[in-house]
Amino acid sequence: MREGRPADRKRRRTKVPLWRWRNNPIRRRDDVLEAWLLLAIWVLIAVGGTVAGLVTARAADQVFAQQRAERNPLPAVLLDDVPRAATGMGRDLASARVRWTTSDGATHSGMTLVTTGKQAGSTVRIWIDAQGKLSTQPPTPTRAAVEAGLFGAAAALAVSGVVFGIGGSGRWYLDRRCIQQWDREWALVGPKWGHKTS
Repeated sequence: MREGRPADRKRRRTKVPLWRWRNNPIRRRDDVLEAWLLLAIWVLIAVGGTVAGLVTARAADQVFAQQRAERNPLPAVLLDDVPRAATGMGRDLASARVRWTTSDGATHSGMTLVTTGKQAGSTVRIWIDAQGKLSTQPPTPTRAAVEAGLFGAAAALAVSGVVFGIGGSGRWYLDRRCIQQWDREWALVGPKWGHKTS
């Protein structure tokens, strides 16, 4: 078994915190720009993503609350048979014609989704919006909270992704500038070192 040299065992990588901001002879202007760019990216991701997520979640929650306030259930009579689907998987819905009477006594008819397996003349529950038109059932408070949270998370991820992409493009541009600068410097210094290898 071969033992490593003592220097190998004790070798540590030295990390200097915030070296890009410190004044040192090897720090370049692009290093400082990259440091500020990285700081801006992470601040925008943290703050911008959080704000976008919260604003979107709150807006979605308000829309769902408005839907619950404006939509009312009414009994309706099914005008056509709605046979059960052959698949037999879970709760199946199908479009069917229904007739209902509003509180002012007017009779209306229209198409809506109803549970399959019902016969004509059955009573079904429909939802009417503030204008008296057929609508879908509004989400329950629990489901609305979950959906608002998902919308908020999607908005936060979208903002974070855009910021990260723009920041990545900025870093790519800075890296290209550094490589071009090194090429120019090497073209000046390289010939002074003697013969070139090809």
